[in-house]
Amino acid sequence: MGFREKFKNADHALTFNDVLLLPGWTTVEPSDAVVGSRASKNVELNVPFISSPMDTVTESEMSIALARHGGLGVLHRNCSVEQEVEIARAVKRAEALIIRDVITVRPGSTVDDLLALMDRHKIHGFPVVNENDSIVGIVTWRDLRLADRSLKVRDVMTKEVITAGENITLEEAKEILHEHRIEKLPIVDGKGRVTGLITMKDITLKGTYPEAIRDEEGRLICAAAVSPFDIERAKALDEYVDIIVTDVAHFHNRNCFEGAGRILKEVSADVVVGNIGTYEAAEDCLTKLEDVAGLRVGIGSGSICTTSVVTKAGAPTLYATSQAADAVRDYGSEVSVIADGGIRNPGDIAVALAVGASCTMMGNVFAGTSESPGRLVAIEGRYYKEYYGMGSAAARQKRFAQDRYSRPSKTVNEGVEGWVPYRGSVSDIVAEFVGGLKAAMGYVGARTIPDMWERARLALVTERGSEEINPHDVILPGSKRP
Repeated sequence: MGFREKFKNADHALTFNDVLLLPGWTTVEPSDAVVGSRASKNVELNVPFISSPMDTVTESEMSIALARHGGLGVLHRNCSVEQEVEIARAVKRAEALIIRDVITVRPGSTVDDLLALMDRHKIHGFPVVNENDSIVGIVTWRDLRLADRSLKVRDVMTKEVITAGENITLEEAKEILHEHRIEKLPIVDGKGRVTGLITMKDITLKGTYPEAIRDEEGRLICAAAVSPFDIERAKALDEYVDIIVTDVAHFHNRNCFEGAGRILKEVSADVVVGNIGTYEAAEDCLTKLEDVAGLRVGIGSGSICTTSVVTKAGAPTLYATSQAADAVRDYGSEVSVIADGGIRNPGDIAVALAVGASCTMMGNVFAGTSESPGRLVAIEGRYYKEYYGMGSAAARQKRFAQDRYSRPSKTVNEGVEGWVPYRGSVSDIVAEFVGGLKAAMGYVGARTIPDMWERARLALVTERGSEEINPHDVILPGSKRP
């Protein structure tokens, strides 16, 4: 092919700003729309929203909040393996009918040791076990708050412990907790060894979040990011997370494929790979990697990503989503397609779904919420939260210090650092975006997300047209006068 042919054969890499959804004949009211979808082959979400694995976006608080409202958080990997595992454990411990990952203490531990343990794990009570792991007591914050820090656990614990067996039901547990006015009910086996823990807090939370997504044991669904080359991190997280997401800017790479192939063989969690941007990349993922559960698509579209500026390489999320979704359909696959990057509002989500996305991943949107880890600051009377790209200097420096699998093959930064307006809680954002998405589905006449794939039609918009569809020729509150 001649060089001039490259212009003639160039694809149209359209972005969210380039298109509109066309209204269609509809019998669907927004209240009738169902926005549930798959995050991976085996994980269903009640809302198609996933938070990005960025250290100013997703840690335990974000992941818990999203799972409670039907979405999914992907824990970032800008930390040690031990720290990421601990964050995942915190998500899994946040809610469960029976907590299986029970932290116990010995009678010989000191009150000072216990207080440190409580602070580390954010837990206010522990079963006390002997050297045979049989329960001999229980100790809670009430026992410790006025105790001398040098005392032993045996001096302050409650020795007569109410316990239950493995076959206890939720209603039976409620009755026991109420009858004995206790907050924690240890589950023991025939030899008195602790195998689980039921808490009044977890029972109460069950009815508080009806849209929450939970695993078979009643724990919140959780996902975590890993480098394609960090199999030890993937194996350590596999015990606690439901989805493992490979986290690399350009996954369509021989080394990444080989690394992901090893992870796929070693873990039981669903594995989502990415990021990718073309039909060929999706095709290779489907044919060369066995048991892939999802594709994360979009390169260079994020609000803090400079990949396409620095390198002039990229695949805008809308374009990449259509490419990957076509490959998935052509191969008759059931893997999910996660549109990642550049999404600012519910309309962008609706358009991503229209071209085949199963779910959407957002960083900027969730970075401004109360639950994000970024710092909250006041600038000229308004609140903002810290937000930076994972290819930025700040993120790269932190990652290279923590993660030996992140040694740079690139010498250039591909992200920036900045601040995003504070937007309130995750629950507010989810409610706003669900409302907007359902309204868009009403315009299209789509009752479900698969209906969006089939019924939605797009129209191209010129640059001047894009200006027209936004508010114009008015002075908006907070804007500068002409």
